[in-house]
Amino acid sequence: MSWLRRLPDLPLWPMLWKELVELRRDRMTLGLMLGIPAIQLALFGYAIQTDVRHLPTVVLDESHSSESRRLVEVFRNSGNFDVVRYVPDRATLRRLIETGQANAALVIPPDFFRDIRRGRTGEAQVIVDAADPLASAAALSSAQLAGSARALELTGAGPPALDLRVRPWYNPGLRSAVYIVPGIIGVLLSLTLVLITSMAIVRERERGTLEQLIVTPIDKTSLVLGKILPFLLIGYVQISVILVLGRLLFRVPILGSLPLLYLLSLAFIVASLALGLLMSTLVRSQVQAMQLSFLFLLPNILLSGFVFPRQAMPEPAQWVGAALPLTYFLTILRGVLLKGVGLGELWPETLVLTGFAVGLVVLSVVRFHKTIE
Repeated sequence: MSWLRRLPDLPLWPMLWKELVELRRDRMTLGLMLGIPAIQLALFGYAIQTDVRHLPTVVLDESHSSESRRLVEVFRNSGNFDVVRYVPDRATLRRLIETGQANAALVIPPDFFRDIRRGRTGEAQVIVDAADPLASAAALSSAQLAGSARALELTGAGPPALDLRVRPWYNPGLRSAVYIVPGIIGVLLSLTLVLITSMAIVRERERGTLEQLIVTPIDKTSLVLGKILPFLLIGYVQISVILVLGRLLFRVPILGSLPLLYLLSLAFIVASLALGLLMSTLVRSQVQAMQLSFLFLLPNILLSGFVFPRQAMPEPAQWVGAALPLTYFLTILRGVLLKGVGLGELWPETLVLTGFAVGLVVLSVVRFHKTIE
């Protein structure tokens, strides 16, 4: 046990004490190291749920009868469908599903009540947005159970009086790749662009070249834009590579306009680059920049709807997701690629992303100081 008595004399202790003192002085790094696990554990443990309920549902009731109203009530009482609106026609129904305002629809034809009263089988249809296999699987099974329960009420042990046909849109095979691959575009853009630009200014400071930039006649706005614009090409190259590989390897459909997708991607790319640059103005080292990027990127992936349906998250988690640019870009990606929708349906998301891009660029310019601190 003599080696235990020699431990206090080892040169390790002064070095250990020095590192502890440096860590205590670097309060931001210490705070990030202790705060990131606690915040993310509480946030994700509370927010991540796979039990999708209360899907926004629209109803096209062309029967306007007591039986059709009873069927709607059965669906509402299941707890899986929240009737948010009655629509007058199929065009409105399609538009609401394409824009994401509804995830399911119940269609009751005009002769529904007459067929049941005459002893024939009454037919109805449930349409489910199956672009998200996780959410749609729960909706499909719940619709079938609700239809079976109502049919049993009507017929007892006799022949079925209700035929409820469930139809998945946009991803009939419920293939996960169709849903995941378009989202990978947004996730990879966030991972790479935010991380690259989050170290832009601190890297200049650590290399000692920030002073050279400060003494140049370039104004702050030009300097910030000069840090952002060269990476636009990288973002578009990433989009192109994933689209090509997704089509060749996973047979991901491309139903909409690719020029429109590239145009609408501009706001998201600029917003991601500006966000990373804003982070770079808040930290003092590249290590801190990476830690701050990690603090942002994990919620960005898990709360944006990339993996887990946002409908299953509690409202506070949905509010956090609403503050993430990726949430809106995923709607654009899946809308253009899987649903073939255009700018007329996607202008709200486009407007929000444009606001993110402009606001983050302005904040980056305001935060950057052409002085040595």
